[in-house]
Amino acid sequence: MIDITHKSSTLRKAIAQARIKVSKQETINSILKDKVPKGNVFEMSKAAGFLAVKKTSELIPDCHPLPIEHTKINFDIDGLHINISIEVKTIYKTGVEVEAMHGASIVALTMYDMLKPIDKEIEIENIKLLEKKGGKSDFKDVFKGNIKASVIVCSDTISKGQKQDKAGLSIIEKLESFSVNIIDYIIIPDEFDIIQNTLLKQTSKETDLVIFTGGTGLSKRDVTPEAIKPLLDRDIPGISEASRKYGQDRTPYSMLSRSIAGVKDKTLVLALPGSTKGATESMDALFPALFHIFKVFKGIRHDS
Repeated sequence: MIDITHKSSTLRKAIAQARIKVSKQETINSILKDKVPKGNVFEMSKAAGFLAVKKTSELIPDCHPLPIEHTKINFDIDGLHINISIEVKTIYKTGVEVEAMHGASIVALTMYDMLKPIDKEIEIENIKLLEKKGGKSDFKDVFKGNIKASVIVCSDTISKGQKQDKAGLSIIEKLESFSVNIIDYIIIPDEFDIIQNTLLKQTSKETDLVIFTGGTGLSKRDVTPEAIKPLLDRDIPGISEASRKYGQDRTPYSMLSRSIAGVKDKTLVLALPGSTKGATESMDALFPALFHIFKVFKGIRHDS
């Protein structure tokens, strides 16, 4: 099974369709008048569909078990065709499109089984996904623009060449996967004045996004939050809360992070953990949804 532990739970929705064709109007009349020998076709097939959705992971090897929090099944008769629509929702780390299609399949097969004694020419014409929503794919295109970003590594040991940077490079890799233009990659020591001067240089260039990594812990040399906070025009606590919540689900040590986020002039500023794991998890938690802020910024700049 695919590893989904790095994903966040979001509202997921899928709508699937199956289509059945009967050969005569008498079959449709029997369904509507509840005269089918095997019972009420709509109610029986609907119950089968509910069970199928919930048992998808037991039958499709690579599907993850997940909580099904809503299933709705509708029928529409169009001449000799019966259209089956099934909607499935969950709040989880992976989507429900297979669950919806599996449910639609079983509804159609149940109807086929119930109707074959009175109609030998029934056909299941197609089963397809009509709609899928939820997850990171919904947020990839929230802002289509040339975002300029800089990544600043705050570390005494890395700046002295005693250790190689991995956290900063992992942040760059993530940003580039979203076609963000990296204009600067800078390594500096954990010095209050240097951190502040570096940020001011970036904002003077109207860099859209500046990400600091390192110096958010609790050692005496960890001064990145103290250096950045006084320069921010506005704090955005929800960003840091989302990052810590994501990390806390994976390790209890995330509660010790002093990551911060805010706005300086026209620049979004983030201070993320300096460990490779901490930086990577923070990026997974925040992007691509965080790009929405640049759409908001664009509106603010236009109004001003």
